[in-house]
Amino acid sequence: MDELIDILTSEGQPTGKTALKSEAHKNGWFHATVHIWLFTSDEKILLQKRALTKKVFPGLWDISVAGHIGAGEDVITSAKREVFEEIGLELQERDLIKIGTRIHQVSHANGIQDNEHHHVFIAELKVPLSTLSIQKEEVDDIKLFDLSTLKNTENLENILLPRFHEYYCTVYNKIIKNI
Repeated sequence: MDELIDILTSEGQPTGKTALKSEAHKNGWFHATVHIWLFTSDEKILLQKRALTKKVFPGLWDISVAGHIGAGEDVITSAKREVFEEIGLELQERDLIKIGTRIHQVSHANGIQDNEHHHVFIAELKVPLSTLSIQKEEVDDIKLFDLSTLKNTENLENILLPRFHEYYCTVYNKIIKNI
């Protein structure tokens, strides 16, 4: 879905400008996203299988929930909205633990230039997967994996991306400290 987003400086400061997400990706303008990693108390991580219709990383098992922050939307509101839209889970602000913000710059073969500031959160998943409902336009499936999948150096087919291994290990370490 093409949505209106705020354009940021490379340092993550607002420019006062907005643009459609497609324009930001075409022109390489910096913007903000949220990543929410959902874990269980028994050391599992929820991963989503991205819909095959996604423009980047289609069909890949990826972050529990991720999305763009809408124009004028605050980070927490965006995180809660994305979790509810993509998997039907209603979280409260107190459930979200911010573990950092990271700069992500990737040029994709299809011309999309991702220049993003990812606001990264972890949250404990306290309900069974069977109670969740996925947004078919965004998500093909959800599944619990062993938490160690995040730090696994083996090339697991279609699970996460090896080039972001350091990021996944950081998330793993933050989750372990919170279990």
